Amino acid sequence: MVLVRYGEDMWERILKMAEVEELSFDPHEVYTEGTITRLAESASKVVNIPLDELMNENGRYFMNFLSQYNYDAVLKVLGRDLRDFLNGLDNLHEYLRFTYPKLKPPSFFCVNESRTGITLQYRSRRVGFISYVQGMITEIAKVYFNTKMTVEMVNETNEESVWNYVMRLHFDNKSYEARDDHMPVPSEVFFEVFPFNIVFNRGLKVVKCGRATQQAVPGIQGSLMHEVFVLVRPLIEFTWDAVMLHTNNVFEIAVVEKKDGKKKREVSRKRMSSMTANAVKFRGQMKYMDQWDAIVFLGTPIMRDVSVMANLGLYINDLSMHDSSRDLVLAGDQQSAELKEALEAVLNLSSKLFQEEAKSRQLEESMCKLDEEMKRTDELLYQMIPKGVAERLRSGTSAIDTCETFDDVTVLFSDVVGFTNISSRLQPLQVVDMLNGMYSVFDELTEKHKVYKVETIGDAYMIVSGCPTVTKFHAAFVAEMGLDMVKNIVKCVDPTGQTPHLRIRVGRYFMRPLFDKMNLYGFEDFIGQLFS
Repeated sequence: MVLVRYGEDMWERILKMAEVEELSFDPHEVYTEGTITRLAESASKVVNIPLDELMNENGRYFMNFLSQYNYDAVLKVLGRDLRDFLNGLDNLHEYLRFTYPKLKPPSFFCVNESRTGITLQYRSRRVGFISYVQGMITEIAKVYFNTKMTVEMVNETNEESVWNYVMRLHFDNKSYEARDDHMPVPSEVFFEVFPFNIVFNRGLKVVKCGRATQQAVPGIQGSLMHEVFVLVRPLIEFTWDAVMLHTNNVFEIAVVEKKDGKKKREVSRKRMSSMTANAVKFRGQMKYMDQWDAIVFLGTPIMRDVSVMANLGLYINDLSMHDSSRDLVLAGDQQSAELKEALEAVLNLSSKLFQEEAKSRQLEESMCKLDEEMKRTDELLYQMIPKGVAERLRSGTSAIDTCETFDDVTVLFSDVVGFTNISSRLQPLQVVDMLNGMYSVFDELTEKHKVYKVETIGDAYMIVSGCPTVTKFHAAFVAEMGLDMVKNIVKCVDPTGQTPHLRIRVGRYFMRPLFDKMNLYGFEDFIGQLFS
């Protein structure tokens, strides 16, 4: 939304402030929990819009984003009208569960409905998304149902790290009407059609259950529901009143394993996921029966394949004939074999890719090391001969053709005052360290003043300007270099302690006729003889 409305530059500023490196986001990629929150807070500061207002706008825009991935097709068939859509909103995540298996969805359920609207309860472990949800619901009502809706916040609480928001959705609920009772069905037929049913009274005591349920969960008859099962979803307390308020939701319950011969009575939300990972699960609907003054759970077991059925002591004919339970189990068994083969192929491919990636990393590291060595080689080479001459030699020019004569140059010589006396007081390595430190300071100055270092012999340092790069300002460059050398020699400490720092003598010479008779390399040899 920010990228579309405010442009790419603004988006990059937001990413930088939020310390997020991704320039774009993949809908199927898993990101850290705080990424969206940091982006929203940064965007609010950059575009100068209140955070709640920005999240509401983002929720509205998200409906347009969903159409790019064909999720709007699911929204359009989730309900015939707005009331049906809101009552079935929690079931939307059942569809998304297969696309995003690690999804921890929020819960939506309607707790009160009238001709003027619906009270919607939204529960989530994530904080800061209530305005986002309000924007989405308002936009859905407008786009898909052509209905104007206003949202009023009724209550907001937090319990066991689960945020609970109650909102009153005001709209023209013209589809609301009392439903007539249908033709009654004998209990014998009912229990035969739903073999995995569980009937419990207001005290949550199991008074009746189907034959298949008794086989899957032995000893369930007469037990309390919250002693035998953990309510996985929706995120509500397992009480009579709570279940009655959410009969429009899909319920998922898991059998609690016995420990020390007793059932666990209380299970925290944090431990629920670990306890129910391998537990027997049932998914279905809670239906209130007036004649019995009881609730019946009409569910089916969640099983991957026939191997799970064997562990539970169930058979194909125990499953319902009127739904797709049998087909799903048989199809799951076939898909397990196919998925196993596909998984092996993926693992083999991943192994090969990993090996190729390792080779690629090694090659990249070798190339980096080679580049570093080449840079070091160049630095050493440029200290011996001028850079321009070295590049000409690399290009194939013969050494003779690189020889040149220069009409006007200026040369600078320097040496350390009292070098012989200083050297006699130091160890050889100390002398080398002292000279290296001084030459490093001077070398930096040569780049600054565009002069060329010709030679260093002992404490003597020689530079030239006007060759190999011809310039009419060679005298000025050398003069500035000499003054800077005298100024920066204070950085070089006298290791003998006789003076605070080293002292140097600097001399400048303008030499025209000498260079008419000597090339660059002969000049270096000549200077070497001068110093010897």
